[in-house]
Amino acid sequence: MSHVENKPVAQMRMMPTEEPSSEIVCLVDDDPLVLRSTGVLLVSGGFTVRRFDKGEDFITYVASHDVPLVVLDIWMEEMTGFEVVARLRAISPQTHVIVITGHEDTAARILAMQIGTVAFLIKPFDDEQFLEAVHRALGHPDLRKKTVARARKASANGGEPSASLNPKPA
Repeated sequence: MSHVENKPVAQMRMMPTEEPSSEIVCLVDDDPLVLRSTGVLLVSGGFTVRRFDKGEDFITYVASHDVPLVVLDIWMEEMTGFEVVARLRAISPQTHVIVITGHEDTAARILAMQIGTVAFLIKPFDDEQFLEAVHRALGHPDLRKKTVARARKASANGGEPSASLNPKPA
C-alpha cells in the first residue's frame, strides 16, 4: 500500500500539527514533491493530512474512512484522477474534490466541473487560492484568513518554507 504518511521524511513523513483539525484532507498525487509541499501547507494551516501516491491506495482508504475532502492530481500513471473520482463517487459521494494538474487543459477543466469538483487548480498554484478552495470545500470560507495567517507564521518561525507551490521571490 502506498499510503505514505508515516515513512521517513525523504519518503513523505507526516508532519505534526499544533492544533489538529477534526477534518481530514487527503492528497493524491504521484509527485513526491507535490505531496510533501502541499501536505506541509495544509498541516501548517491546522488540517489533518493523509497522503497517497496512488489512486488505488486512496480508494482503499476511503472505503473505510470518512473523508470530507480529497485534493487530487488528474494525470497519474496508474489511474487518472477522473478514474479515482468515478470510483470515489460510488463509495463516498459526499467527499468533496479539488483537482490539481500541471497542465492547463480546457477539456479536463470542463470534465472536472461536470463531475462536481469544487476547484480546478494549475500547479504551481497560489497558496492563498488553494487554502481558499479548501475552506470553501469544507464549508467554512470565513476561516481562510486564520489558516493563511497560521501557515505564514509557521513558515516564518522555521517551519517548512518549501510548503509553497508558488514561491515568491525574496
